[in-house]
Amino acid sequence: MENGINITQMTNTVEAIKATPSLAKFNFRSSSRWGGGVKSKAYVKSFYGAGQEDTSRKETFTMEGDEPAVLLGTNTGPNAAEALLSALAGCLTASFILPASAQGIKVDSLEFNIDGNVDLQGFLQLQEGIRPGFQNIRVRASVKADASRQKIQEIFDHAVKTSAVMDTIRNPVPVSVELA
Repeated sequence: MENGINITQMTNTVEAIKATPSLAKFNFRSSSRWGGGVKSKAYVKSFYGAGQEDTSRKETFTMEGDEPAVLLGTNTGPNAAEALLSALAGCLTASFILPASAQGIKVDSLEFNIDGNVDLQGFLQLQEGIRPGFQNIRVRASVKADASRQKIQEIFDHAVKTSAVMDTIRNPVPVSVELA
């Protein structure tokens, strides 16, 4: 074990994917329901991965979303933009800890502070040319580990390059949308 990661299991997973690349194909899912006002509740349980439907989760995870009062919400949960930034932090954490652990680097602390700017004129369609989403996102990481600054930078750069959420934010992804 290194940083709470089972290195043997990680190595076995990598070797299994090398031998059978189709095991790397995953399908993650989420559903949500409106909760009145601008509240929503998202539900996550099942996914497909490692060549089969996963049944390891006995409980459904729930995430509540809302808006601050200034945006007509009741402040009972993060808004969707904040949830996206939190997802990025979570993905960068995994993308850093896994290779650090594989290299035997003990991480004492790892923190991400992420913020981004949104101009509501885009969402409200008040100004042509202003996008409704983030105009920019800034990520600041702080790492304490038993490795050189150069090695930490190398792993950090690798984490940024391989983070699925970072890649999704940085690169266009085909999204199909339909009204049932």
